Amino acid sequence: MPRRKKKQRSIVYSWVAALVALLLTFAVHVFSRQDRTQQTDAEWPAPQQQLPAAESADWSRMPDSVAVLCTPSPLQRTPEQILRRTAYVVSYNKETRCPNWVAWQLTADHVDGPLKRMNNFHEDDDCPLPRATLHDYRGSGWSRGHMCPAGDNKWSRQAMYDSFSLVNVCPQSAKLNSGLWNSLEMDCRRWARKYGHVYIVCGPVWSRGRHLAIGPNEVMVPGAFFKVVLCMSGRPKAFGVVVRNNDGTRKRDLYYNSVDQVERITGLDFFPSLPDHIERQVEATADMSEW
Repeated sequence: MPRRKKKQRSIVYSWVAALVALLLTFAVHVFSRQDRTQQTDAEWPAPQQQLPAAESADWSRMPDSVAVLCTPSPLQRTPEQILRRTAYVVSYNKETRCPNWVAWQLTADHVDGPLKRMNNFHEDDDCPLPRATLHDYRGSGWSRGHMCPAGDNKWSRQAMYDSFSLVNVCPQSAKLNSGLWNSLEMDCRRWARKYGHVYIVCGPVWSRGRHLAIGPNEVMVPGAFFKVVLCMSGRPKAFGVVVRNNDGTRKRDLYYNSVDQVERITGLDFFPSLPDHIERQVEATADMSEW
């Protein structure tokens, strides 16, 4: 009889040990799965947001020194909210629902990259309501015109995603968007390859009087666009352009100007952090033969 009880206890202990081992195995599996899920969520946020993976620290943002050089002087009588994104700085205007300007450095390393165009336009939650939404552009007859182009941001998933924020977008003629504006963007990439890097600021030009507005949030349509480009490699030089926001695609619709002239048209002060003598030199003339 004692032997039978001992045998029964041994069987019970074996079952208990097996059950404990099974529970421990299950717990390890659950916790490891949670860890993998948390890691995946950190790298790829909720699918409905469609955010890209975070980049390493070296690629996560524009260096402060570049932002300082790119950023125009603060605006005095125009609403302005400065926002930093991975590859650009933007001055957002809550009244027009458009940027006042967008500024960035385009380097030879950033001209090309492995990423394809994302086509993921999205509302920018950092801007106060009302703000531009995708609904404002639907059926408006106006394209969503990038200021800092997607083609400059193929080097980084986060930079590519940021370029499709509506804070970086203005209502733009579709033919202008795919024509002269696109040609100018490709020229800037060519100059970045040639000189190593260039600094670019662009944005809308507003004429006096009333402006057409689109969508329920009344996103204003610019009458024209400007772009200024600065090269500090070798002998510093710069130029500006102003182009009407219409369907024109001929070269005569693209006006090359000195940066000083673009400043008079826009009321902006570009590259204020440059030494005064260099700023005066590069902004006074625009000699395209130097490019």
